[in-house]
Amino acid sequence: MQTSSIQFVIKRDGTKKPFTLEKITASIEAAGKDTGEYDKKIATEITKKVQVKLARAVVKENTLTVQQIRDIVEPTIAEAGYFATAKYYILYGEKKQQKHKKLAITEPNLTDTAHEIAKKRYLRTDMNGKVVETPGEMLWRVARHMAKAEIQWGENGIVDETARKFYERMANLKFVCAGKAMFEAGNPGGTGQLSSCFVLPIEDSIQKIFKTLGDAAVVHKNNGGTGFNFSRIRPHGDKVKNIPKAASGPVDFLRAFSAALAQILQGAKRQGANIAILNADHPDIVDFITLKDQDGTIKNFNISVGVSNKFMEAVQANKEWDLLNPRNGEVWKTIKAREIFELIAEHAWATGDPGLAFLDRLQEDNPTPSIGIMDATNPCGEIGLLPYESCNLTSIDLNRHLVKNKKGDWEIDWDDLEKSVKLGVRFLDDMIEVNTYALDEIRQMVKDGNRRIGLGVMGFAHILYRMRVPYNSEEAVRVADHLAKFIRKKAEEASLELGKIRGPFPNFDVSVYAGTSERYRNCAVMMVAPTGTISLLANTSSGIEPVFSLVQVRRSFNEDNHANAPTREFTIADPVFGEYLQQNFDEVTRNRIMQQVLQDGGVEHVKELSKEAKRVFATTHNISPEWHVKIQAVWQKWIDNSVSKTINFPHNATVEDVKKAYMLGWKLGLKGITIYRDGSKMDQVLNVAGKESKLSKDATMRSDIHTHTTKPASGEKQICPECASASLKFESGCVSCPDCGWSKCTM
Repeated sequence: MQTSSIQFVIKRDGTKKPFTLEKITASIEAAGKDTGEYDKKIATEITKKVQVKLARAVVKENTLTVQQIRDIVEPTIAEAGYFATAKYYILYGEKKQQKHKKLAITEPNLTDTAHEIAKKRYLRTDMNGKVVETPGEMLWRVARHMAKAEIQWGENGIVDETARKFYERMANLKFVCAGKAMFEAGNPGGTGQLSSCFVLPIEDSIQKIFKTLGDAAVVHKNNGGTGFNFSRIRPHGDKVKNIPKAASGPVDFLRAFSAALAQILQGAKRQGANIAILNADHPDIVDFITLKDQDGTIKNFNISVGVSNKFMEAVQANKEWDLLNPRNGEVWKTIKAREIFELIAEHAWATGDPGLAFLDRLQEDNPTPSIGIMDATNPCGEIGLLPYESCNLTSIDLNRHLVKNKKGDWEIDWDDLEKSVKLGVRFLDDMIEVNTYALDEIRQMVKDGNRRIGLGVMGFAHILYRMRVPYNSEEAVRVADHLAKFIRKKAEEASLELGKIRGPFPNFDVSVYAGTSERYRNCAVMMVAPTGTISLLANTSSGIEPVFSLVQVRRSFNEDNHANAPTREFTIADPVFGEYLQQNFDEVTRNRIMQQVLQDGGVEHVKELSKEAKRVFATTHNISPEWHVKIQAVWQKWIDNSVSKTINFPHNATVEDVKKAYMLGWKLGLKGITIYRDGSKMDQVLNVAGKESKLSKDATMRSDIHTHTTKPASGEKQICPECASASLKFESGCVSCPDCGWSKCTM
C-alpha cells in the first residue's frame, strides 16, 4: 500500500526517508498484538482510516514528520474504540520525546500551595504513586495533546507551533484549562475523557430511566459530573398501565440515582457531582423542595427548581398556579404560586438548597432549539446543555492581563487579552477533537453536533483590587460589562475564523444561524465556572466571585504524618492585598494589620487604612446580595452559556431578603441563581476571621463532608476530609479547601 500524496517522512534525527504505509500498518498491528485488543484484520481497517487522514494532512508539501504521523495514528486507534492501544502509542511516543521535552520546558511560577495542588491533582504518577513529571512538563503534555488536532487542517509543523503557543499561555498562567483536562490530556493513566460537564435525558419510561442511570455511571466512572431534569416523569401516585397509584414519581427515582452514583468513587477519593432539576409546575414539586430536610439525603446532588417567566409573573401577581401531570398535561392540583416560591426561599435560606433555574432565559440562548429543549445544566450551573451534550472548559486569569500605564496605575492589556481569548477558543475546539467520548450519543452531540465550548474567566476580584475599584459599585459593573463584551466579541471572531478553515459546527444548518454568514465553529463560546482549584493553582481570585478572605491561617501537611495532622501553621494575606501592604507599610505595621484583619474578618476597623482602601478591599461577606446579583447579571448579559456564582447573605438575612434576590436575578436576566446565607449549612467553615460562623438553630446536619450525622454545637469547625484543614469555604456552588485544593461541588 502507498499513500500517493506523501513521498517522504522526516525522522526524529532530521533525516528524510521514503514513506511507506507498510511500516505504519506493521506498527498498528504490533501495538494491537502487544495489548491484545485486536488482530491483523482490525489493524488493516484502522490503517485505511489513517491513510485517508494522512492524505488530508499534506497541504502543500509531500512530506510528513514522524510525530505528525503519530498524531494521526494515536487518535484513530482511540476512535476505533481501542483505548489501551492508543495509550500504548502515547506512552511509547512520550519516552522517545522525553529528552526533547525537558529541553523545551520553562517551569511556571507557582506558589508552594500551587505546587502541592499540582502534585495532588494533576501531575502524572507511576504505578507506585510517585510523581514522574514537573508542572511545566504537565503543561507541555496538555498543550501537545490538544494541539494534535491541528494536523487535520494545518501544514507540516503546525502541531508543534500551536503546542508552543498553548504552552506559553498556560506556563504564564494566562489561561488554565479545567483540572480534569489537565490530568487527563495525554496521560496514559487517565481515561481520556476531557469534558467535565454532561447532561443526560430523563424520560417517563422505566427502561429509559435506567438506561440513563447506566449512562451516568459510565460518565462518573470516567470522572465526569452530570445534570438531569426529572420533570418528564409522571407524579408519585399516578397510574401505570391503568393501575392506579402505582407510579413512584421523580423524587423516588432521584433517590435511586443518588444511591447508585454514590457507589462510584472518582480517583478512589470522591463521588462525582450532580444536579437535579424539577420544574415548578410538576405535581411533586413540594416533595422535591423539601427533599433534603432529612439529614444526609441526596448527598451527592445539588437541586434546583426550574421556573418559567409565567411562574415568576404569577408569584408577583399572587395568582393561582396549576401543577400539571407531564404524562397527559392535565391539571393535577392548583395552588398559589407564592406558596411554592415561599417554600423555595425558606429552604434556600436554611440550607442553600434549592437554587433556581430560569428556564425561559436558558432556552432563549439555545442555538439549536429544533434538536431539543434546554432545561438542564451541569452540576455548578455554568453550562446549560441539551441531552447528551457536554462541554470543555478553560478559564482566563484576568489578573495576568493587567499592565501599568504611564501614571503607574493598573489597566487592562486589551491586545494581550485578545491573544488569550483567541488561543483559548482554538485550544477548546482542539480539545473536542482529541477528547475521548464514553458514549456514542455524547460524541454525536458534541464532536459531530454542536461543538459547544466554555471559555471563562477568573481573577475578576483581583483586577478590581489593583484598579482600585470597589466590587460593590457601579464602576465595577461598568468594568465587568466592558470586559465581558470584549471577550465575547473576540471569542466569536475566533470561532468564525476557525469556521472558515475547519467548517461550522455540524448542526449549523438546523441552528438559529442557518442561512446567515455567521458560520461559527462552535454553537456557544463563553461561560464562568467556579475555578476553585485552578484559581488556587494560578494564585488568583476564583471566577467572578469577590475575594473570600484577605487574611487566613493556612496549614501545611506532611504526608509522612500518619495522623494527617497539620505540621505547621502560618498566616498569609491575599496576594493583591499583601502586595498593597508591602508597598505602603513597614513589616511591623503589616503584621499588625494582618492580625487585626484576621481577628475582625475585614478591614473596617483597621485605622491605618484610608477610607478608599477600606471600600476597595471588600470581601464576600461585606458585599450586599444586591451587588452580587448585579455583577452576575452584567456578565450573563454577554455570556451565551451561563454563569456559576453564589449570592452571599449575612447570617442575619431574612427569607424576604432571599426572595428579593431571586426576583432581582430574574428581572436582570440571570439563567440561574444560587444563594448562601452565612452559617446556614453545616458544610461551611468560615474561620476566615479567626472565629467560626454562628449556625442557625434550625440548621440540620448533613453528611456531604462528614461521616457522622449528629447535630454539632453552634460554631463547630468543619474539617477537610483530605487534609484535615479547618479552612473550607463555599463559593459558586462548591465547598473547597484552600490548603490542599480538595473540592466538592454539591450543596
